[in-house]
Amino acid sequence: MRYSLLDLAPIPEGGTAAEALASSLALARLAEAEGYHRFWLAEHHNMPGIASAATAVVIGHIAAGTSTIRVGAGGIMLPNHAPLQVAEAFGTLATLFPGRIDLGLGRAPGTDMATARALRRNMEASDRFPEDVVELLHYFAPEAPGGPARIRAIPGEGTEVPLWLLGSSLYGAQLAAYLGLPYAFASHFAPAMLEEAAETYRATFRPSQWLERPHFMLAAGVCAADSDAEAEYLRSSQLLAFARLRLGQAGKLPKPSHDLSEIPAPMRAEVEHALSCAAVGAPVTVARKLAALIDRYRPDEILLTGMIHDPAARQRSFRIAAEAMRSL
Repeated sequence: MRYSLLDLAPIPEGGTAAEALASSLALARLAEAEGYHRFWLAEHHNMPGIASAATAVVIGHIAAGTSTIRVGAGGIMLPNHAPLQVAEAFGTLATLFPGRIDLGLGRAPGTDMATARALRRNMEASDRFPEDVVELLHYFAPEAPGGPARIRAIPGEGTEVPLWLLGSSLYGAQLAAYLGLPYAFASHFAPAMLEEAAETYRATFRPSQWLERPHFMLAAGVCAADSDAEAEYLRSSQLLAFARLRLGQAGKLPKPSHDLSEIPAPMRAEVEHALSCAAVGAPVTVARKLAALIDRYRPDEILLTGMIHDPAARQRSFRIAAEAMRSL
């Protein structure tokens, strides 16, 4: 089974965006050496703790610093962009790094509504996501000889950049199945509808020129260390960051702490549930939990992610996860 890595280019407390981007490149090089198939980055805006807002630019930075690993977006929040601009950006990336670029598309804004308004010249009430996805597919298609005149993405036309749909509900599963595209479920932070979405996608999938069979990717958190206790301690950074985000107090990635009393008890349960699709612990624990997730949901590919304050500990975590995947 292929295993891939989702990175948010986290900016830790005491660190800078420049250091975060350098850390992401170092992590991508490790991922390439450890057999990860893809290295994806996600679009988030107005987030003090995430350095991947200009996602296409960061993808170019990562692709230029690696050799073979696929690099892409997991994802681009399509409502924030004109499809032609996305096609030109990713067509340029695919021209510079042929055969290595992926484009995952999300329907959410990836930020708060005030920032969403700052990103767009106008806010449409209608949901144009399906039409925008189809428009993007046309931009990446080869030019049809003798066909009608059309707006062209240059670079982009003929690159056939692989499109993925991302989601955390049945909407994305249904649309990916209808269009015959690969589908990635955001179970690493929203696992509630994981099982139903996977079943819906597989049951209603229609073969297309892009994909003959359904390809379902499961996203799972990972935090691995030499012991279960150390892994739980390192994971506290992500618990604190997620809780602060829910409380409207987004900031840089906190240092790990044994004291999580700042998280109100009801919210602690909510956070634990949101991040429950995860493998946390020592190497043997992580291998067992990843095996259980794969056995239960039967993904075609698994996308591993995890934010750890110390870059060296983060690299160690993804190295252990790769060893676990190879052992399976």
